Amino acid sequence: MKRFFATVLLLALLAGCSGKKQDDESWRSEQPPAVMDDDSADLMRGVEPRQLAARSDTAEPDALADFGLALFQRCFEGGNTLVSPLSVLEALAMAANGAAGNTLTQMETAFGTDIMTLNAALHAYVQGLPDGEGGSVHIANGIWLNAVAGLTVEPEFLQTNADYYGAGVYERPFDGALADEINSWVAEHTAGRIDSILDRSPEGAVSCLVNALSFDGVWEDVYRADQVRDGTFTTADGEARNGPFMWSTERAFLRDGDAVGFLKYYQGRDYAFAALLPAEDVSLGDYVASLTGERLREVLENADENAYVNAAIPKFSGSYGAQLQTILADMGLSDAFDPGRADFSRLGKSDSGNLYLGRVLHKTFINVDEKGTQAGAATAVEVEAAGLLGPEEQVCLDRPFLYMLIDCQHNAPLFIGAVTDIALG
Repeated sequence: MKRFFATVLLLALLAGCSGKKQDDESWRSEQPPAVMDDDSADLMRGVEPRQLAARSDTAEPDALADFGLALFQRCFEGGNTLVSPLSVLEALAMAANGAAGNTLTQMETAFGTDIMTLNAALHAYVQGLPDGEGGSVHIANGIWLNAVAGLTVEPEFLQTNADYYGAGVYERPFDGALADEINSWVAEHTAGRIDSILDRSPEGAVSCLVNALSFDGVWEDVYRADQVRDGTFTTADGEARNGPFMWSTERAFLRDGDAVGFLKYYQGRDYAFAALLPAEDVSLGDYVASLTGERLREVLENADENAYVNAAIPKFSGSYGAQLQTILADMGLSDAFDPGRADFSRLGKSDSGNLYLGRVLHKTFINVDEKGTQAGAATAVEVEAAGLLGPEEQVCLDRPFLYMLIDCQHNAPLFIGAVTDIALG
């Protein structure tokens, strides 16, 4: 299996809406959110992406992998969890393009690379994602600006985010209608899997940076009716949950010192579902805490495709949501959230005071059944102003386990999650 690409890890694939990832031309023709009327459409700023020179990834893979894993490790508190590091990275990278001084230094340290390298790496990664009948990814980015907050935006900030992220720019009064508009935009770009990202309009913010991702995958071998039968999932607390399990024989066995698992491919083998089941004497929490990006990459790269794996996956679906600002500050981005220390001078300036990051909202969704997998994710960053085959193996996922949706071309997990109870939604 091929080496990971830089942005590797835990990239969020959101369940495919149009089934097409954005390219430069689609960014140029991107329409304003469907909820806009003719008057509000006039408030969309026309920032055309510039043609970027072809460039391969130059970011350090382990560093970026570690960012995603560190994010998941801090979010995982023992229950069902699913994060999309790619979604979070895209939204934070857009914000970082407006950062300067120590604020930018902290963000680049957390990312594991400088912002221009990250811009190029994310752009190259997204442009290179496979897009076939068996698995497709859709990614969209948008920047909302408060039209009545006395905000002066640096043109280069908007241009850079248009160039690398295809970000549409929408200028609005941040009134009660804004949440409906952004939520409608997110639902559109995640095929309705994330129906809302904002719980209220960010009336105290001067800008809102939003990423939406979607993914659809159809199993290479769809489960037959006779391959689905009832089983029992045991939670970490020892409680038994009865439910349907999907059984199959797979040909990619994963082995780690403290876990075993398998890959199950989607049609075309561009993407796969990867699962890791810790040993019975190792808790899922301890196993997750022990992982590094390098170690996880090695496990995926060394899949044994000569082994037969009798594999069982419980049918499951679920959603997850979290505010990440405290977690991100703990990961080293503390100045970005401090009204007195944040430096977003490359983004612009506000009559209301110094710019800093407010809430970082993240939501994900996944559904795994006989036909395949649908997943979605969205991230919103609010910018505020101060004062404003071989031996046969068996892996039955009948107790808490770690799972990923991976891009097989780069061995990059697009989603990383944990199932601790199949009775939870």
